[in-house]
Amino acid sequence: MAVPMAAVSCMLAFLLSCLISRASAQVTHNYCDNKEGNYTINSTYHNNLNTLLSKLSSHTEINYGFYNFSYGQNNDKVNAIGLCRGDVEPDKCRRCLNDSAATITQLCPNQKEAYLWLKTNECQLSYSPRSIFGVVESSPWFSMKNSNNVTEPDKFNQALTNLMKNLTAVAASGDSRRKYAADSVDVSTLQTIYGLVQCTPDLSETDCNRCLDGAIYEISSCCANKKGVRVVRPSCNIRFETYSFYDQTPKLDPDVIPPSPSSPSSFNNTSAKESKNTTIVIAVVVSTVVLAVVSLLCLCSYLRRRKARKRLAVNQDDDDIEITQSLQFDFETIRVATEDFSDSNKLGEGGFGAVYKGRLPNEQIIAVKRLSSGSSQGDTEFKNEVLLVAKLQHRNLVRLLGFCLEGRERLLVYEFVPNKSLDYFIFDPAKKALLDWAMRYRIIKGISRGLLYLHEDSLLRIIHRDLKASNILLDEEMNPKIADFGMARLVLLDQTHANTDRVVGTYGYMAPEYITQGQFSVKSDIFSFGVLLLEIVSGQKNSSFRHGENVEDLLSFTWRNWREGTAVNIVDPSLNNNSLNEVMRCIHIGLLCVQENITNRPTMATVMLMLSSYSLSLPIPSEPAFYAHSTTRSLPATYSWGHSSRATTNKSAQESENENSITELYPR
Repeated sequence: MAVPMAAVSCMLAFLLSCLISRASAQVTHNYCDNKEGNYTINSTYHNNLNTLLSKLSSHTEINYGFYNFSYGQNNDKVNAIGLCRGDVEPDKCRRCLNDSAATITQLCPNQKEAYLWLKTNECQLSYSPRSIFGVVESSPWFSMKNSNNVTEPDKFNQALTNLMKNLTAVAASGDSRRKYAADSVDVSTLQTIYGLVQCTPDLSETDCNRCLDGAIYEISSCCANKKGVRVVRPSCNIRFETYSFYDQTPKLDPDVIPPSPSSPSSFNNTSAKESKNTTIVIAVVVSTVVLAVVSLLCLCSYLRRRKARKRLAVNQDDDDIEITQSLQFDFETIRVATEDFSDSNKLGEGGFGAVYKGRLPNEQIIAVKRLSSGSSQGDTEFKNEVLLVAKLQHRNLVRLLGFCLEGRERLLVYEFVPNKSLDYFIFDPAKKALLDWAMRYRIIKGISRGLLYLHEDSLLRIIHRDLKASNILLDEEMNPKIADFGMARLVLLDQTHANTDRVVGTYGYMAPEYITQGQFSVKSDIFSFGVLLLEIVSGQKNSSFRHGENVEDLLSFTWRNWREGTAVNIVDPSLNNNSLNEVMRCIHIGLLCVQENITNRPTMATVMLMLSSYSLSLPIPSEPAFYAHSTTRSLPATYSWGHSSRATTNKSAQESENENSITELYPR
């Protein structure tokens, strides 16, 4: 029974995905450029802009979806370009451009130069006081990518390269009305790549080629080996997917009159009825054949995936054994290196045991985490940390050198990080002064890079589940390194969330959906990062923010001051005001990360973009989790490195989150 059910599930999933793809929301991407200056309300430029946008669709070459028009004189002249995707019908194109005209001035209320795109990529609009006609504009640009990786990257990329090359040649050779091409290519019997490229028709063939080549080049840097990618520039855009996303019906040139169908004189009602019956029979037969073929393909796909999973599981076990054997240290070697675990070599102690400094025979300095016999970290967590961390390589992650398992002794051997942990500095009234804002900002960005690697860029998708100040170690140059992966969980690359009936972590840093429902995801790590970011800005612990004589939790204090316009009260007094705008932006980002609704929290890729692009406008945060009605005020405070307060829940959550695409916007 399992095989037929799999085939039915496959078909239902296919039909459901088609319906969902048509219901995607119209989310805009915009960029407001200040380089050309701002205009004032009711100025000549403002009036010219309004006039230009109000006449937008009426001046559009309706049959080709391209608009370029100017209005005004000298410094008050406004130039605008509107472009609809080549397969968009005229009426839909007109509506899209009208909507864009109404939206762009709201998003960019006084900038003389602005750009706007729709997520559906149906149309784009830009305007500027400078001449933008016939000019290749390569920035600002943004990319979106499918979170799923291809299974045969070499074969897939070769087919993709050929498809994009052919499409570019077709689009670039178009005329002044349309430079657009769309087509598909089969990678295998079960997979097809659908591609689309387009330039603004005011470009020459050479310039169109150059723009598209540049956009295609970005695929390798932002979105290698992904099943779907979209790169959008002002002058051109490209997209490919493993499903059909464009209208494949060819658009007729309005100058060509289609031939009328011939109607034989002998055609009468009887022959019409016979023709109708024949058509019905053919339709039924074709539908049955198609259904049978789809079922067979789904069945083959299911059996192939099941066989691949079994083979992968065997290979995974073999890999784990090889890694385990290659990293194992002899206990006597570690005992000698740490001088028999002497107190003089002790670096710290937490709920899982003590950490010692050691020196190997080759003079390499190491840090040894010795798990106590009564540690709440069991064999499962121990093996988990060894196998996970051994496979991770990043400058912002602590590197695992090996382990030792002998009798009741369980040891983890790490690279030595000399400057202890972040909480050693940030929460100490005297030592926090050593961390100026430039250093704190570098630490924030380093933690962000480490989390981005765990969530998206490594071969595995890792959810840390215990991100906190005491688990951020600092090297000799005060670069941050995320540590302690005993609680980390490995999930599938295309898995958005998972559930557990054993909630572990540190109160104050744990996301609400994780505590109450046992649901964890990359967004629960984002919540922890938001708390940590606010701690770095304020220099105080999340559980006991002190302002004068008042003491309250950090999230409540931050949210209240943010709403009242007194967010400066959150900032550590030991910091100077030279970078206040940057500090305020970090508070804003922190509040976005700790929002109660997990879908409103940004991904780590978006956080990195927010930290790097100051021209990118940030959304308004909603109320943080646990604010006002919080129960965490009575929960235990966090402890030193390695400790995790634990709770247990048997609840489950059905809420899911959409992480199918990640958007990046790059300014000029």
